[in-house]
Amino acid sequence: MISFSQVCKRYPGGYEALKNISFDIAEGEMVFITGHSGAGKSTLLNLIAAIERPNSGSVVVNGQNVASLKAGAIPYLRRNLGLVFQDHKLLFDRSVFDNVMLPLQICGFDHRESDKRVRAALDKVGLLQREKANPIALSGGEQQRLCIARAIVNRPSILLADEPTGNLDMAYAADIMGIFKSFHQVGVTLLIATHDEGVMRQFEARALALKHGELQPTSVRQAHGKHE
Repeated sequence: MISFSQVCKRYPGGYEALKNISFDIAEGEMVFITGHSGAGKSTLLNLIAAIERPNSGSVVVNGQNVASLKAGAIPYLRRNLGLVFQDHKLLFDRSVFDNVMLPLQICGFDHRESDKRVRAALDKVGLLQREKANPIALSGGEQQRLCIARAIVNRPSILLADEPTGNLDMAYAADIMGIFKSFHQVGVTLLIATHDEGVMRQFEARALALKHGELQPTSVRQAHGKHE
C-alpha cells in the first residue's frame, strides 16, 4: 500500500530531512512514526500526500509513484488520503459543518450525499450537536476531533496524522486515540507521527523511528508497554 525505496529529501541550503529511507506498510496496518522534533516525521507524511516531492528514491502509494505524478493527478491520489495536520488548518470564518464539507465540495460530490457524509463524520467524532458552531468556540480536543472529521469525510483508505495529541491533556489524547483505533478496526491504514511514548504503549503497532532523518532499528510495540 505504501512503499519508500531509498528516499532522500533535501531542502534549500542543503539540509537533509530524510536520508536513504526504505520501508513498506501493508494495507490496514497501523504504524507510528517516532522521533525527536526535526527528525523528519512531518516530511515523511508530506511525501506520502504529495505535499512535497523527494529529491531521489521512490514513494509508492496505492501503486502510484508519487514522485513522478503530474500535478493534475495529485487530487485523485488525495481522494484516498485523510490528513490530520499538526496546526489544524481550520477555517475560522466557517462553521463546523462547513469545515468538514470543504473536501467534498472540492471533489464535486452531490450536495445531498455530501450532507449525509458530513453528518456521519461529525457523529463519528462526537461533534454532531456542534455542527453550527464556529471552530473558535471549540476546545482544543474538539478542534482536533473536527480535524479528524474533515480528514475522514471522504472515507479514505489511508489516514495520516501529524502529532494529533501533541497539545492535548491525557484525557483528550486518549479520546483522540480511541477514534483512530476505531478506524483501524474497520481496515483503514493509519500512520501517526508522534513523540508521545504513552500514546504508543496503548497499541500493538509497529514503530518507525527516525533520528536526524535516518531510519533507526525498530521493534513491535505491544499494548500495555510490552515489547517483542
